[in-house]
Amino acid sequence: MITKRKFQIASITTMFIMFVCVSCEDDKITPEPENETGVLVDIENHSYKTVKIGDAWWMAETLKVTKYRNGNPINQSQSTSSWNTGLEAYCLYDNNQSAPGLLYNKAAVSSSNGLAPEGWHVATEQDWQNLERELGMSNENIDKLNWRDEGSCGEKLKIQAPAGWSRFGTLWPSNSTGFTALAGGCRLGNGTWSNPGLFSTGFWWSSSYLGNGITNTSYFRQLDYKKAGIF
Repeated sequence: MITKRKFQIASITTMFIMFVCVSCEDDKITPEPENETGVLVDIENHSYKTVKIGDAWWMAETLKVTKYRNGNPINQSQSTSSWNTGLEAYCLYDNNQSAPGLLYNKAAVSSSNGLAPEGWHVATEQDWQNLERELGMSNENIDKLNWRDEGSCGEKLKIQAPAGWSRFGTLWPSNSTGFTALAGGCRLGNGTWSNPGLFSTGFWWSSSYLGNGITNTSYFRQLDYKKAGIF
């Protein structure tokens, strides 16, 4: 058992529309995975499923808290005009009640008030890379940027087909890790919503900055309904 656990949060500089595959064949759907699971309760008494992948525990549901760990409220910034103000903020994707959780901007993720519950933290770049190794990704690909399709790693993270994403085509997510990633879209820096929409892509923050003198850009992870890999 590790002493510090990992925290999954839907990103705000990324994107959320929903289509469900209705022509799926039952014999292509694998059984639900059996993984070591637990429960996390946030400051507002929302309960989230957690899952152990390798040596780390991850949230297996998307965060929806509106207060920091210390009880201070997080600003809600729904309108485009008020979004890009530099304030710590969250929003609901395009006021769409079907969104699986809330989106948080980088200022909220980095806030000293503490977005993660006690004992948890927003995943670092190293946390994400450790997860990718557990998925079978080689060190060579782990260190690359952009899409990495080795071993269909992304399909091991997405909720089991045919649920949760716009459509699957020939992709059949297994959710073999129990991570249960849902498409949640994102919000761009200018306040507009992602394209093509809510249920086509999913983005997750990293707390790690890119470095090399870049102080306003962070690493993140992206999954897409048309791709089997991870960005």
